[in-house]
Amino acid sequence: MTLLHAHDHGGDGPQLVLLHGYSRSLTDWDAAAALLTAGHRVLAVDLPGHGRSPGISPWIIPTVVRDIADTLDAQGVPEAVVVGHSLGGLVAVEYARANPDRARAAVNLDGFWWGREYPGAERVSEGLLASAGTIAPPEYIEEQVINAARFGIPADRAEAAARAATRPLPDGKWQTLPRRAEALEIVDELHRLGALGVTTWLDGVDCPLLLVQAGRRLPPAPGMEWFDDFSARFAQGVSDELAALSRTRPTISVNRIYATHPMILETPEAVATLVAGFVQRLPD
Repeated sequence: MTLLHAHDHGGDGPQLVLLHGYSRSLTDWDAAAALLTAGHRVLAVDLPGHGRSPGISPWIIPTVVRDIADTLDAQGVPEAVVVGHSLGGLVAVEYARANPDRARAAVNLDGFWWGREYPGAERVSEGLLASAGTIAPPEYIEEQVINAARFGIPADRAEAAARAATRPLPDGKWQTLPRRAEALEIVDELHRLGALGVTTWLDGVDCPLLLVQAGRRLPPAPGMEWFDDFSARFAQGVSDELAALSRTRPTISVNRIYATHPMILETPEAVATLVAGFVQRLPD
């Protein structure tokens, strides 16, 4: 049994469990969690190999959702609405699938992926893996803050999130997470789920689901112009599938937040409002 690092934000009301994205940590949720505690009990969790949680081998979804369940048991959380961003959104849905008696509902915030054969997929994977488990220079955190400013993320929020997503080294450098071996396994899991397509992937998940897409594309980066076309094509395909699902499956709600992919850092107020409204409408 692996217990994961968790932070109890407190609050009173329906229980929420918050999961973060790839190479991120539970600190990404701090601003949104502070808003959600007004009407909810809020617990944030570091995924295995991220933040302050121990790593696992192999990093596979069944083990991850079991570790989350064990961690929630240790925290005294028998039932919750599980809310995840990016990789955490995929995991939230898989947690609901594996634990139908414990997941009251699940929220997936822009956590969609593609199969290996999708045009451009390998280039994206290479980008994710290039920075996995590397030793970054002392100025790494400052560079992350500068990059976050492109999305309108305040410097203090960006700095706290960047520090929590890495491990400091004695010489002032930083260890990026997850480590490369885990990153390779995570990407394999993402491609495995993505190859199913959204409609097939969601088969068998019967609890209420809120599926959210980012309403704005990432700002273009030098040398990454190809990614704009890639992300636009993929987002449209996902949007078409979600629209069809929302018409045929009454337990599925679909929405969009006017933000780019790092929405929980960029627009925590919009995220908190959307999640709170969804939970309020859930059947008792």
